[in-house]
Amino acid sequence: MSKTLRVGLIGAGGISRLHADAWRALGAEGFVTSPRSAGALASEYGFHEVTSVDELIEQVDVVDILTPSPLHVDHALRAIARGRHVICEKPLAVTSEDAAAIVRAAADASVRLFPAHVVRYFPDYLGIKQKVDGGMVGDVTELALSRVGAGPDASWFFDENAGGGLIRDLMIHDIDQALWLAGPVASVTAVQDPPSAAGILPRVVTADVVLTHRGGAVSRIHGGWLGPGTPFRTAIEVIGTKGRLRHDSAETPPDGYLPPDGAGESPYLAQLTDFVTALENGTDARISPSEAVSAVTVVDAAYRSLALHASVPL
Repeated sequence: MSKTLRVGLIGAGGISRLHADAWRALGAEGFVTSPRSAGALASEYGFHEVTSVDELIEQVDVVDILTPSPLHVDHALRAIARGRHVICEKPLAVTSEDAAAIVRAAADASVRLFPAHVVRYFPDYLGIKQKVDGGMVGDVTELALSRVGAGPDASWFFDENAGGGLIRDLMIHDIDQALWLAGPVASVTAVQDPPSAAGILPRVVTADVVLTHRGGAVSRIHGGWLGPGTPFRTAIEVIGTKGRLRHDSAETPPDGYLPPDGAGESPYLAQLTDFVTALENGTDARISPSEAVSAVTVVDAAYRSLALHASVPL
C-alpha cells in the first residue's frame, strides 16, 4: 500500500481472524468493534478496540463488515453514508432488494464496494475458471458443485427468518461459482431435506439447487450442514463440449475453510490484496457488486422454489 490504510472490522467472530491476518500482512492500521470479543481480537492483532460502529466508521478509510448477515445492510449503508469504502462478507444482504440498495448507495456516494466471495480466490477454483476462460473444455454444458461439513455453532445460522439458512449462508459460495463459470440463470429449482419448520432448520440438513443457465448449461449444487466433527469438503466438476475439469478437497484435505498447507498464499490475503489494489488503482476487483446481487437473487429464487415446490424462473 502507498499509504497506511485505516481499516475497521465490524464483528469479531470466527471469520474475523482470517481477515485480521490478511490486514496485518498488508500493513493496515486496524480497528475493531463488536459486542463480544473485540478486546481479544484487538489485543491479538495490535488493533484499536472501538466502542461503537459509528465511532469506528469515523476513524477509518475502509469498513470491513464481518457481522451476521441480517446486519450487513445497516452497517453498509451507515458506512457508505459517511463516505467510507466497504468490504462485506457474503451474502451482501439477506435479500436481493437490500443488496441492490447497498450497490446503489455506494454508486451514488462514489465509494467502492467489495463483496467478499472468497472462493473466487481459492487456487483450485481460480485455476478452473482460468482454464474454462481459456477454452480448455469448450462450451460449458454441466457443472456439479458440493460443499458439506459440520454445522456452525451460532443458532442464527439455522433461523431462515433471521437471515440464516443453508442455501443463503453456505451454498451461496457455489451459486456464485456457477454464475462465474456458466453465466446468468433462467430458472432455479431447490429441495431441502428435511424442510425447515416455521423457518427453523434442524442441526443436520442438506439441500440441492439446480440452476438452468440462459446459455443452456445446467448446474447441480449440493450443500450440507452435518453432524459435529464432519470433515469440511468441497468439490467441483465442469463438463464442456471438449472435456472436463474437476477438483475435490478430499484429495488434498483443507484446514477448515482454508486450502491445505503448502497451497500458497491465503485466499483471504489474495482477496483483500485484490480489493486494495483495485481501490488504489481505480481498477475492477475479481468480483463486482452487481455479481454479488446476482448471487443473492438466485438465493431468493431458491427459497421461493422451496416454498412453492416448483421451479422458479428468473
